[in-house]
Amino acid sequence: MTYRRAVIPALVGSLLFTVLLWWAGASAQALRLRGANRVFDAQSMSELRLWLAPWSYDGFADPAAGGGTAPSGGSEYAGLYATAMQIRFASVFAFFLAGALILVRRIPPTRGRTLATVLGLWAWAPMAGMLAVTVSAPWLIASYGHGSFRVLPRLASVVVSSGPVTLLAGLATALVTVLVAWATTKGAAPAPRQSVPPRAARLAASVGTAVIAVSLVILSYQSVAAWIQTSFDGGGLLSEPGELLRAWLLLGSWTSPAGTPLGDWLLYRAADAIVLAVVWWVLRLLPGLLTRTTVPAMAVGGVCATVLALLAGRVVRIAFDDAFTVRGPVSLITQLDAGVPAALTFGLAAGTAALVTLRLAGSRDRGEASGSTADSGVPVADSPRSEE
Repeated sequence: MTYRRAVIPALVGSLLFTVLLWWAGASAQALRLRGANRVFDAQSMSELRLWLAPWSYDGFADPAAGGGTAPSGGSEYAGLYATAMQIRFASVFAFFLAGALILVRRIPPTRGRTLATVLGLWAWAPMAGMLAVTVSAPWLIASYGHGSFRVLPRLASVVVSSGPVTLLAGLATALVTVLVAWATTKGAAPAPRQSVPPRAARLAASVGTAVIAVSLVILSYQSVAAWIQTSFDGGGLLSEPGELLRAWLLLGSWTSPAGTPLGDWLLYRAADAIVLAVVWWVLRLLPGLLTRTTVPAMAVGGVCATVLALLAGRVVRIAFDDAFTVRGPVSLITQLDAGVPAALTFGLAAGTAALVTLRLAGSRDRGEASGSTADSGVPVADSPRSEE
C-alpha cells in the first residue's frame, strides 16, 4: 500500500484513539457522583480511578507519589499539569500515527492479512500510550511541586501508569482503522506477499524469541531482578535508577518453587512458555505478511508480537488465578498492561535481530537454491517464489 492510501486510515485511527482516551479521562468525574459506589465496590472504584487518572485533566492522584493528591494552590503548578496533559495527548496522537502508518502500509488489510492488521494495531495502542506518558512525565512530575525528589523512581512510576484503558480504546480503534484502510484499498492492485524461505523464517523467529527470553527467563528471575534494582547507587537527582531499569528491562517476574506447590509453579511457568511460543509464532509469520521486510516494519512488528504475547500470558495467568471471584474482573484486567515498557526495549531488539538473521539465512538459502537449480535443473523446495 502506498503512503497516500495508508495515511488516511492512520490519521483516522490516531484521531479516534486520542479522542477515546480524552473521553475516558473526562469521564473520570463520573466516579465521584453519588451512587457510583452502588455500581462498583470500593476496590473496583480505586482501580478504575487508576485506569483513568493518566488521561484526566482533574488529576485524581499523583501516580508517582503513591496516591498523593496534586497541589491545589499555585497557578504555576496547575499550568505545568495542563501542559503535561497537552503534551500527552499530542504525543499519543503522533506515536499511534507513526506505528499505524507502518503497520497499515506494510500489512494492508487484504485477504489473509486482515486479522494480522487488527492485532498489530491493537498491540501498538498500549505502546503509544506508554510512550506518550513517558514523554510528558517531566512536566507531570514537576507539577506536583516536588520534582527534584527521587526523580528516577518517580519517573518509573509514571512510565508504567498508562493504564489498561489504552487496551480497550485500542481495540475499538484497530477495528475502525482496518475498516477505513479496507475502504481505501478498494480498487488498488493486490498487495504482493513476501516469499520467505521456511528455514530462514524459523531461524529468524528463534533468534528473536531468544532475545525475548533473555528478559523473560533471565532478567525476570527474582535474584537477578533484585540485583538490577539495588546494585546501581548514585547521587543527587539521578540516584536510585533501579526501579526505572526494572520497568524497561523486565517482562515478568518469577522465582524458584520454594514454598510454592510444584504444580502451581509449573502452571505459571506454562504461562511464560506461552509468551515465548506466541512471540515465535508471530515472528515466524511476520516476514510473509509484510509487503516488504524493512527495518521499521520488523522492529514495530517485534514490539507488537511481544505485547500480544504478554497479553496471552496474562490471560492464562488470570485463568489460573483462584482469586478471580474475590478481587473481581476490574482488578484482574488492570494487570493486562504489565511489561509494556520492557516490551518496547526487547521487542525492538527482537524484531531487528530477526531481520538480520532472516537476511543472512535467506541469502545463504538463495545461494544454495541457485546451486541446486544449476546442477539439476529442478528448483529446490525452499527457493523463493514470487506471489502476486
